[in-house]
Amino acid sequence: MPKDTADVLAALTTPSVSRRRFMAWSAVAGVGAGVVGASRHGLQAAAADSAPAAEEKIVWSSCNVNCGSRCPLRLVVRDGRVVRVDPDDTGDDELGTQQIRACVRGRSIRTRIYNPDRLTSPMKRVGRRGEDKWQKISWDEATTLIADQLKKTIAEHGNESVYLQYGTGVLGATVARSWPPAGTAVARLMNCVGGFLDQYSDYSTGQIGIAVDFQHGGWQGSNSNDDTRNSKLVVMFGNNPHETRMSGGGEVFVTQKAKAETGHRVIVIDPRQSETAMNLADEWVPIRPGTDAALVAGFAHVMISENLLDQTFLDTYCSGFDEDHMPEGVPANLSYRSYVMGEGADGTAKTPEWAAKITGLPAQTITRLAREIATTKPCAITQGWGPQRHSNGENQSRAPMLLAAMTGQIGISGGGTGERESSANIGMASFPTLENPVRPVIPFYRWTDAITSGEGWTYKDGVRDNADRNGNANVTNDVTLGSNIKFMWLYGSNALVNQHGDINRTLEILSDENALEMIVCIDNHMTVSARYSDILLPDAVTAEQVDLAQQGSSGNLGYAIFTDKAVDPPGEAKPVYEQLTLIADKLGVKQKFTEGRSQEDWVRWIVDESRKTIPDLPPFEEFRRMGVFKKKLEPVIAMKAFRDDPKANPLATPSGKIEIFSTNLHRMSQDWPVEGDNKITPTPEYVRTREMPGDPLQERYPLQCIGHHYKQRTHSSYGNSPWLKEAHPQHVWINPIDAQSRGIGNGDSVDVWNDRGKVRLPAYVTPRIMPGVLSIPQGAWYTPGANGLDEGGSVNTLTSHTPTAYSKGNGQHSVLAQIAKA
Repeated sequence: MPKDTADVLAALTTPSVSRRRFMAWSAVAGVGAGVVGASRHGLQAAAADSAPAAEEKIVWSSCNVNCGSRCPLRLVVRDGRVVRVDPDDTGDDELGTQQIRACVRGRSIRTRIYNPDRLTSPMKRVGRRGEDKWQKISWDEATTLIADQLKKTIAEHGNESVYLQYGTGVLGATVARSWPPAGTAVARLMNCVGGFLDQYSDYSTGQIGIAVDFQHGGWQGSNSNDDTRNSKLVVMFGNNPHETRMSGGGEVFVTQKAKAETGHRVIVIDPRQSETAMNLADEWVPIRPGTDAALVAGFAHVMISENLLDQTFLDTYCSGFDEDHMPEGVPANLSYRSYVMGEGADGTAKTPEWAAKITGLPAQTITRLAREIATTKPCAITQGWGPQRHSNGENQSRAPMLLAAMTGQIGISGGGTGERESSANIGMASFPTLENPVRPVIPFYRWTDAITSGEGWTYKDGVRDNADRNGNANVTNDVTLGSNIKFMWLYGSNALVNQHGDINRTLEILSDENALEMIVCIDNHMTVSARYSDILLPDAVTAEQVDLAQQGSSGNLGYAIFTDKAVDPPGEAKPVYEQLTLIADKLGVKQKFTEGRSQEDWVRWIVDESRKTIPDLPPFEEFRRMGVFKKKLEPVIAMKAFRDDPKANPLATPSGKIEIFSTNLHRMSQDWPVEGDNKITPTPEYVRTREMPGDPLQERYPLQCIGHHYKQRTHSSYGNSPWLKEAHPQHVWINPIDAQSRGIGNGDSVDVWNDRGKVRLPAYVTPRIMPGVLSIPQGAWYTPGANGLDEGGSVNTLTSHTPTAYSKGNGQHSVLAQIAKA
């Protein structure tokens, strides 16, 4: 018996070893990988799976899910089966040349490859949507049904009625990629037959992705985390890379290494003491969810009152901070300074005492932090994407950017823009998807509304022009949506149901088969969303096809991974490119779609194209043998060119400057329709919108309920891994104060509910969550039981469809709920 296996078996039989701790450790370490399954599949079979064999080969692959990292895996294959997963064995422990060590998820990838939920043959629905009744059909029948329905839909409703749903289940690959929709092979197929209805922005960055258009003239990012070696202070608003980007070669390594080298101080502002707050921070600042803009206003009051602003930066690079630097023609007292000092319409000074009542932080803490942030330089200010996922998310996301401007830390080494960290990139070529002639583009979060009432939508409903989908120049346009959504492609996506808001309302909309006539799902697992589709096409996983993986977020390390074919797909499963080639043939566009190339031919083409701009990237066969190509790059200093010469390098805002007062938002605030208590403000004011502290609904549902990222899965990917579910079970975080008043103990089964639904799951009673706040790890698979009770614990059973003010995005963290023992 190999030493690793013997040690693992000994550990399992040693009383002093915590079994759950061992399971978590073994999944991370990858020691005796087959043995981790012992809890479910028996020690004898597990030990046999790890036994030595005469012939083994190692094939380079990658974990391609939407975590922000992208990790190479060395798959050990014996007799046509992956028997072990080894990590990257290249590089070292230095920034820019580090090993890219896969996390617990990537090391557990065998539970995805060999999961009993794998789809292995084409199927069509024979019951109602979601009833989970299926009939196996041939590839010829499946592709004929799809092609015929596509032709019918386009003939009757136009190409605008065919929608590519958002999906990131295959993110990071090049040919077999599911995001962005416009960059997928499905988009290439649709562009061969007249185009499709696309979306803008995404579930990760729905509010900040639009807000930056108005404040920074488009996405800028912040400095890469390796640059924090030049910082004296790092301030992170809801930024949690140790769970969201937890690869050992990604931002976990980068942030810890940079801090170890220089010892800079780290402050994490978050309602939950995240893994990042635990592992990296010197101070955790617990704040009520959705109130970051109020906190920044309190900071601003201190900085203005005590003359701590970087006034030179504000005067030179910004528009609209004070009355002396406002755009022409704007009424008096609309500047941000006027708002903070109580000279605006509400007449209320945004003192630390005012901010304390909203945020839940002591006023003296707000004052102390304001002084420290203003006087400690360089200061790197970043934000994660949790704060902007609120009903007031646009202003939430603009506030940390404003703080970076007030302290003058934008465009310098050691500083930051207030956006999320950037990372260096070698710039690999992409798979070409041709041009989409369909002009309307809808907000990603409004597809459910577009099924029921999309026809006739204009820019005031959030419709953008595909020719000008980015930037804020298209506040108005002449594009009108010509049809409701009638046909939907669902590729590598669980956003049809599990990851969208208000699951029960979503299922009501999907149940109308006359409204949405066909849903085609291409996936490798029977996900929640697959269950509610009409045609299922079994996809290959990364280990079953030849492709390239684009790099993840890893500081100043640039890299690319050659993901080779290690094993055959199960049953009749095929890579998505081969599936779409069959459909293209039925549509009469096979030659246009393939250009005579197989998937491997396209990968060769992409390598050749990439080598035109990356001369040291090895040729195809050499790259294939190497597995991973790495290159140390310079740190990213976001907006440096603008800081160095703002006249020569203006931003894409109307003024060319950072618009603290946005002229376009001011114009929109005059006549744009908004839902409920949403509000469009030209400056980053704190706005109390739906299901925030102070909402009268708190009389019935007193607790705020947010979602957070979790080790067990990336969104919903890996959500059906038995190893990871045992190591990291689903639960709801609750503070001891709230638990005690309700008689809830740690581990108790509890119900969490509101008017939209109810979930049942165990309680995790911990002081790591602020009183008055619950947090349910997002991505758990919705599992309906009796009376609509979700026994899987999906937080989206509780979240809302209601779009935010002007991004029309997903304020999914603005939820009020109640909790009690089940």
